[in-house]
Amino acid sequence: MTPKETGMIEDTTGPRLPKLRLYVADDLGGGAAVTLGRDQSHYLSNVMRATAGDRIALFNGRDGEWAGEITSLGKRAVELHVTDNLRPQADEPDLWLAFAPIKRGRIDFVAAKATELGVARLIPVMTARTQMTRVNTGRLRANAVEAAEQCERLTVPEVSEPASLAEILSDWPADRRLFVGDETGGGQPIAEAVGDIAAGANQPCGVLVGPEGGFATDELDALGKLAFVTKIGLGPRVMRADTAAIAALAVIQAIAGDWPISRDR
Repeated sequence: MTPKETGMIEDTTGPRLPKLRLYVADDLGGGAAVTLGRDQSHYLSNVMRATAGDRIALFNGRDGEWAGEITSLGKRAVELHVTDNLRPQADEPDLWLAFAPIKRGRIDFVAAKATELGVARLIPVMTARTQMTRVNTGRLRANAVEAAEQCERLTVPEVSEPASLAEILSDWPADRRLFVGDETGGGQPIAEAVGDIAAGANQPCGVLVGPEGGFATDELDALGKLAFVTKIGLGPRVMRADTAAIAALAVIQAIAGDWPISRDR
C-alpha cells in the first residue's frame, strides 16, 4: 500500500508523519485512548484504507494537536493510542460571522470558507428579506469540522442557532465591533474602517452580511443607531451574499487578523 493510499507522508529520514487530521471530542494527551465513531471509522477503514499502526493527527480545540496510532480497526469503531504532541494549542482570531442564510450549497460554501479564514463563530441571522426559513445547523457544523480538518486550524467554529436580527443585536457584546455590509453606498471603505482597529489587533469584532436583496431600510436605520456598529462598503460592484461575506473576512484578516506570517514559518 502506498503512502497516498494510507494517507501518510513518506519520510525516509525518520518516523512517518500524519497527513490525515480528525477532529474529536475526547480529551487528548500522551497515553490517552480514543475510540472513533461510526462515520470516522468508516472513513478511515473503507475510504482511506488505513491499517493498524498508521498515525492520524487528532485535535479537539482545547489540547493542541496530537498523533494517534491506530491500534484496532473494527467494523463499527477504530481505536487509537495517543502518542506525542505535534502542536500546542494556540490563540486564534476572535472573529465572528453573522449572515443571513442562503440556499443550500452556497451556505455550505460560506461555512467552509469562513472556517478556513479563521472565523470563531458562525451566526445565522433571520432578516426581513431572508428567504430561507430553516437552517440545518448540524450540516453547517459538519462543513466547519471538515474544513478545519483540512486547513490545519486547531479549533472548529461554534455554530449558533438561528435568531432574528433584533435578537442578535440585543445580545451583541458592546465591546465587539460589528462591521455591517451596507449595499446602499453609505458605508465607510472597509480597508479604512478595519485600519482604525488594526492597532489593537486582538480587539474582538464581527461581520454582518445581509440577505440577497439587502437589508430593509428600517434594519439599516436601526443598525446605524448602535454605537458598536460600523457600516462598511465593499467596492463598486454588487456582490452576492456569500461573496460579500468571504471578501469582508479576507480584508479583516489581512489588515487586523492573523494573516501576517513571519519569514521563518
